[in-house]
Amino acid sequence: MEDSQSFHLAGTTQIERIPIQHVDGQSVVYWENIEQVFPAVKQVMNGDVAYFPGAVIDDILSSTAEHLHVDSLVGTSNVVPTAALSAAQTVDLTYAQVGPTDALFNPTTDLRSEDKSIEDLQVTSALTKSPISDIQVRASSAGSSTLTTLSLASNSIGDNGAQTLSAAFKIYSTLTTLYLESNSIGDNEAQVLSEALKINSTLTTLSLRSNLIGDNGAQALSEALKVNSILTTLDLEKNSIGDNGTQALSEALKINSSLTTLSLGSNLIEDNGTQALSETFRINSTLTTLYLRNNSIGHNGAQGLSEALKINSTLTTLDLGNNSIEHNGAQALSEALKTNSTLTTLYLGNNSIEHNGAQGLSEALKINSTLITLFLSNNSIGDSGAQVLSEALKINSTLTAFYVERNSIGGNGIQALSEALKINSTLTTLYLGRNSIGHSGAQALSEALKINSTLTTLDLWGNSIGHSGAQALTEALKINSTLTTLSLWSNSIGHTGAQALSEALKINSTLTTLDLRNNSIGHSGAQELSEGTQD
Repeated sequence: MEDSQSFHLAGTTQIERIPIQHVDGQSVVYWENIEQVFPAVKQVMNGDVAYFPGAVIDDILSSTAEHLHVDSLVGTSNVVPTAALSAAQTVDLTYAQVGPTDALFNPTTDLRSEDKSIEDLQVTSALTKSPISDIQVRASSAGSSTLTTLSLASNSIGDNGAQTLSAAFKIYSTLTTLYLESNSIGDNEAQVLSEALKINSTLTTLSLRSNLIGDNGAQALSEALKVNSILTTLDLEKNSIGDNGTQALSEALKINSSLTTLSLGSNLIEDNGTQALSETFRINSTLTTLYLRNNSIGHNGAQGLSEALKINSTLTTLDLGNNSIEHNGAQALSEALKTNSTLTTLYLGNNSIEHNGAQGLSEALKINSTLITLFLSNNSIGDSGAQVLSEALKINSTLTAFYVERNSIGGNGIQALSEALKINSTLTTLYLGRNSIGHSGAQALSEALKINSTLTTLDLWGNSIGHSGAQALTEALKINSTLTTLSLWSNSIGHTGAQALSEALKINSTLTTLDLRNNSIGHSGAQELSEGTQD
């Protein structure tokens, strides 16, 4: 197999699934969800359109689909090892629910006893009609001593399949990664897998997302975590785990010393479960990443976690998106950020923190020196919230990525942010999509870009900047020498705005990605841009 960091999968065979979320009547995929599957991803291709870190991909073809399917990892190899997922820098997406009959891996013909170098086995319902037990029997007969990754997503394996997999743990002495997403695994099956985990000494990653595991299943898995000292990543997102199950997992984490990543997003966690986790983080010293998006944590839960963060010294990533923490929760977290020195990434999108929450975070950012990525999208912070955060950006010297899409930021807010950009020398990524900046806001940002020398990515999608806003940005692009990615899609710039941008492209030598989708630039605008990109 070629020594490469990206690989190719022929056809549209499913290799992994990324959740699609429905926000404000739109179907969107957040970059952080893609990053969970592809940690090293630098670029995502959706047809001919490229997306970059921090992007919100919201031109989803299906408004009812729950998952996005990865079509391919771009490269040259015909076989994609699952290990390549974490190293893949570019991925292609498809929205098909099943792939064609040509499979990445055919268990009936490709798993042969003489093949002693199999590292990865991918099997989905789109690839085979064989019962899961038959697949297991064939794999067992192969006697592979090098299988490290097994993906059985979307196979409805149920109880019998779980029993078989538990037995397989004894056969595959080298298996390190197991994907069991969307398999209707319930509490009974989780109990069976838990017993296997108590014995297994090689598995480091287990994904059970999008199953039917409730409190009893979580309790069973917790007993395994008290004994297991190998597992480092456990994904339980999109199950039905409530406070009791979360409490059990929290008790296990007080003992466990190997787990570093735990995903509990989209479950049924409320105050008691969050309080239990908070108590755990005062003791646990190994967990670095915790995903709690889409639960019911509320401001009381956020306050409990904040107290834990004042003590905890290992957690680096915390996702509390869509948890209704409101301004009280945001203010509590702000107090924690003033003393915490390890957290680097904080997701607080869709939490209704409003101006008061933004005010608290602003004060924290003036003091905190470790946070590098802050997600505040869809929080109704408005102009006043943007203004107070701008004051923090004038002082803060560590934040590099700032996401404030869908926040009703208008002229005054964007003016304040623009003034901050003239001073700030660390921010590299700024997402301002779907606000209300208009052409005057684009003008203010243009003046900032003439001075700022650190920003590399600016996303202004859906801001109605019009052709005059595009013309203003054009003048900045003639001077700016650091911006590499600019998104202006859905801004009604028309052919006049496209023509102006084409003039900048004749001069600018650093911009590598320009997104102008849905702008009615017409044939003449496309022609001008084409000429502008020619040497």
